[in-house]
Amino acid sequence: MSGFIITCPNCNHQFEPGDSIREEIQKELRGQMQDWQKKKDEEFRLKETSFLQQLQAKDEETHKQVELEKNKLKEELQGSIRRSIAADFENQLKMLQQNANDTEEKLKEARKKELEFLQKEQSLKIKEEELQLTLQRQLIEEREKLKEQLQKDETERLGLKEQEYQLRMKELEKQLDDQKKLAEEMRRKSEQGSMQLQGEVQELMLEEMLQATFPFDKIEEVGKGVRGADCIQVVRNQFGNESGKIIYESKRTKDFQNDWIEKLKKDMRNHGADVAVIVTQALPKEMERFGEKNGVYICTFAEVRSVSLLLRDAILKIADAKKSQDNKGDKMVMLYDYLTGNEFSENWKAIREGFMSMKLSIQRERDAMEKLWKSREKQLEKVLLNAAHIKGSVEGIAGADAVNLNLLEDNDPVLLD
Repeated sequence: MSGFIITCPNCNHQFEPGDSIREEIQKELRGQMQDWQKKKDEEFRLKETSFLQQLQAKDEETHKQVELEKNKLKEELQGSIRRSIAADFENQLKMLQQNANDTEEKLKEARKKELEFLQKEQSLKIKEEELQLTLQRQLIEEREKLKEQLQKDETERLGLKEQEYQLRMKELEKQLDDQKKLAEEMRRKSEQGSMQLQGEVQELMLEEMLQATFPFDKIEEVGKGVRGADCIQVVRNQFGNESGKIIYESKRTKDFQNDWIEKLKKDMRNHGADVAVIVTQALPKEMERFGEKNGVYICTFAEVRSVSLLLRDAILKIADAKKSQDNKGDKMVMLYDYLTGNEFSENWKAIREGFMSMKLSIQRERDAMEKLWKSREKQLEKVLLNAAHIKGSVEGIAGADAVNLNLLEDNDPVLLD
């Protein structure tokens, strides 16, 4: 109310109202506003009641008129139907009398034609039997030709499917090899720099330790840039004969990578090694000390000397046991040695691991598609539910036949249960 001026009607004196006068005026205005609001509300209720009564009376009058028109139309329709039936009955009676006379004449003619027809039918029956016999012979010949053609087509189709399957398998194998090469290249680049220098130091120490511990064995270093492990220990017995191989992979990183195991197993198969060992600074999370995981032994640099002694001794004993069986000359023993040997075991493991990898990939794709279908199904249910709410509201206002809001027609299949 700041800046509001009051003028006296007697002396024309102007002054600003105080807080008490301002509150009194505001109170009086609020009272007047409340009375005015109540009066308007009462007038609105009276008008609304009057409008509803007029609307109800008009609906009743309309309903009565519709019933009268309906009864009148029904009576007119019934009278029209009765007149039409009577006229049709008279016409049909005249037609039946005329038809009876015509039928008598036609019956005589028909008997004559029936005799001629029976004679022709007998002749046609004889010719039909001869023709049927000829067709039966031709049908048997055509069936034999068709059977031979179907067998030929089926053989060609199976051959094409087998060829397509082989091509698809080759494509998948090529894609898998490309992905492995790409992953190996990325891993190699990420471990360059200082990590590579630290790894080379540990590799040199590992080779020197093995050479000092096993002076009669051959320690082969794998050159830089060559695919394979870091070094290979060729185990020799007391006569200097080769008894087996131990392949080593040296790692000096903060985290253990599970793909090291698969790479080393592949290198072990390529080099024909008997045992694979990963010497690493970081062990797997589930291992606290030296152990075996997926056919590969894992240990730290401090444990590698003891691990090498144990593995070397086991290789020598196995070589002596195999040597005692060499002179039996039995093919069954040779086959048994191959099936129980390391080469067959590793090759079969590689096949099984590839199969499990493909199976897991297919399962992941299936799970992803099922998840996508469930999401779309929920979205469709939400759309149908909201459409049903809108349809119910519109029909409640305008009537069931006023607007067609059906998303599905009556003969459309139901998409969702």
